[in-house]
Amino acid sequence: MSELLQLVEIDKIPDFFEGKLAISLATEKINITKAKGRVLARDVISQIDLPPFSRSTMDGYAVKATDTYGASESMPVYLDLVGEILMGEEAEQGIKIGQAVKIATGGMLPKGADAVVMVEYTEALGEDMIEVFKSVASRENIVVKGEDITQDNLLLKQGHLLRAQDIGALAGIGITEVEVFLKLVVTVFSTGDELVAPEQSPKLGQIRDINTYLVGSLVEETGGTVNYGGIIADNKEELKNRIGASLKNSDLVILSGGSSVGTKDLTIEVLNELGEPGVLVHGISIKPGKPTILALIDNTPVIGLPGHPASAMTVLKIIGTPIIQKLAGQEINQFQGSVSAKLSRNLASDKGREEYIRVKLVTEDGQLWAQPILGKSSLITTMVEADGLVKIDLGKEGLDQGEEVQVLLF
Repeated sequence: MSELLQLVEIDKIPDFFEGKLAISLATEKINITKAKGRVLARDVISQIDLPPFSRSTMDGYAVKATDTYGASESMPVYLDLVGEILMGEEAEQGIKIGQAVKIATGGMLPKGADAVVMVEYTEALGEDMIEVFKSVASRENIVVKGEDITQDNLLLKQGHLLRAQDIGALAGIGITEVEVFLKLVVTVFSTGDELVAPEQSPKLGQIRDINTYLVGSLVEETGGTVNYGGIIADNKEELKNRIGASLKNSDLVILSGGSSVGTKDLTIEVLNELGEPGVLVHGISIKPGKPTILALIDNTPVIGLPGHPASAMTVLKIIGTPIIQKLAGQEINQFQGSVSAKLSRNLASDKGREEYIRVKLVTEDGQLWAQPILGKSSLITTMVEADGLVKIDLGKEGLDQGEEVQVLLF
């Protein structure tokens, strides 16, 4: 029977791989239409200014801002109308003091103009003059050349996870192909004699495998490619053969089950026999998820998750996600999606571990509340009903009703 080692605090987890794991990342070039959710392998430096010319953000009239100072409904300013700039055309005509040019949203600002008066605050007096009823400041209702992106400036850093807005920015500066890291290949197993595949009808004493699909889906959300390894029985030879074979074509192996102390706990023994340095951590100061395993076998990391679904999901979100990000070459995101809410009831906690409570978010009278969902970590419905997790810090005895908390969203 394996024994739990001294519990490791969560913030010390990265230290166990530091200096032991050599990360070598291959890259590929892909079209930006396929780049969302991929990790940049090179910095992106803009070769142009965006916009490449100063342009209007409103329909109206391009003017010199100083010409409009003091304009009001009772004392309008009169300007000579000397032309019109059509969308998509170069503004060849400039303006002088006391002049204006009609312009549409997105139109190129003429030379000499530094602002645009919205059409709502003007009135045309024939074809050659307009009245202006409101003053504008310099740069009002315009975007100047390079205001969005400046030539030779860094737009996106290596390790950045590409989002929809990033793809749009790349298109805006004419980049249609980017170099990205290859997706992390993660093999996922569930272990246990009691497990059967979801398509099977379990006999008494058996239960369908939840964790393979729960863990695999979370890995895909984080940007990895999943090899679904299936179920491994509580048999040393099978564990050793199946895990050993997966190490050859995986960047990371994740197991669930077989991490708790018990007579069938063979995982520690098998991982130590498969290669060096073997098990680095067996026991983390987290609740749920205390018996988590971290191992390194001949430069392939292995994460051993608890078998209970809520524990497995919590550990993978809190511990596994930063590990996956680092292995994938991604800049670790310290600001995962979260919202601020008030706690709906008092919560007690075990001071010896960092605890994560499942909560549901509800709005009452304009206030967002986090309602704890209490239940055993073996119950998947406690995660289905939850919108996120609330952390109770290590050494803290609990949280008070009405206390402001951060909810880490699923």
